[in-house]
Amino acid sequence: MSAPRIGIVTDSNSQITPELAERFGVSVVPLTVTVDGVDYAEGVDLDADGFYACFAPGVTPVVGTSQPSPGRFAAAYAGLAAAGCTEIVSIHIGEAMSGTIGSATVAATGAPIPVHLIDTGSASFGVSACVWAAAAAIAAGGDAEGARAAVAELVPRIGTAFMIGVPSLTERGGRAAGVELDGDGVPVLVMSGGHLDVLARVSTVDDTVDVMAGYAAGWGDHVTVAIGVADEPSRDLAGRLRAAVEGLPQVDGVVEYRVGPSVGAHTGPGTFGLFVFPTPG
Repeated sequence: MSAPRIGIVTDSNSQITPELAERFGVSVVPLTVTVDGVDYAEGVDLDADGFYACFAPGVTPVVGTSQPSPGRFAAAYAGLAAAGCTEIVSIHIGEAMSGTIGSATVAATGAPIPVHLIDTGSASFGVSACVWAAAAAIAAGGDAEGARAAVAELVPRIGTAFMIGVPSLTERGGRAAGVELDGDGVPVLVMSGGHLDVLARVSTVDDTVDVMAGYAAGWGDHVTVAIGVADEPSRDLAGRLRAAVEGLPQVDGVVEYRVGPSVGAHTGPGTFGLFVFPTPG
C-alpha cells in the first residue's frame, strides 16, 4: 500500500511567506478583516500595503478580525482531496486568540479525507514556525502524528519580542489586559499563549533593536529568526534588527515576513519585531 499523501493547511494569521507556502505546498485559508465596516479576505482582496494605507495621519480606522467560515475550510479540504491528498494536517492560530480552529473543526467533520487539526497556541509567524516544523517532519517521511509531535515539541520553544505601533488597537481588542502600554519609555513586548508581558522599557524606538537582538541571542543554539515588517516606517528598524541578528553565531538563518492585516488590526502601522525558534529539520 502506498504511503499517504499529506496536505497541509493553515490560516492567514500565520503570516506565512509566499516562499514557505510554495515550498511546502501549503493551502492558506484567509481570515476576514473588517475596515470601517467593509469585510475583506486577508491576502485575497486586502494585502498589508492596502491595509496600512487605510491609516492616514491622525486617523485610525475602525478595524476588526473574524475567523474564516467553515465553508472556506471545507473548500480548502475538498481541493486537497481532489488534488490527490489522502490526509490533511491543518495547523492554526490558538483557540484562546481566535475561533479559527472551531471553524476548521466543523469543516473537518464533513471532509472527504481525514483532517488532523493542530491548535498551536500561538499566533502570527509562530503558527508558520509550526507549519514549517510539521512540513519538515512530513518531508522526512513522517506521518500526521509525527507532524503533530513535531509541533508539540516546538511550541514551548518559540519566542517573540516586538514593538506595537498603535497601542490603542491592542488595548481595544483586549490583548493588553493587565499590561500598561503607556507610561515612561517604549515597551518591548513578549507574548505567550495570547498573554502579553513587557520585556523591557527603553528610552527610544532605536533602542528596541538592541533589546530584541539580545532576546534572540539568549534563545539557544541553532535557531531561525523571523523578522516582521508592518509598513515602510518600520522597515528601517527591521533592517537594523536583521543586521544585528544575522551576525549571531547561533542563528542559522533569517526570514522576513509582513505583519499583515489580521495582526495589524491589533497592532497598527509602525509595528515590528521577531520570532525565534529552533531551526526545523
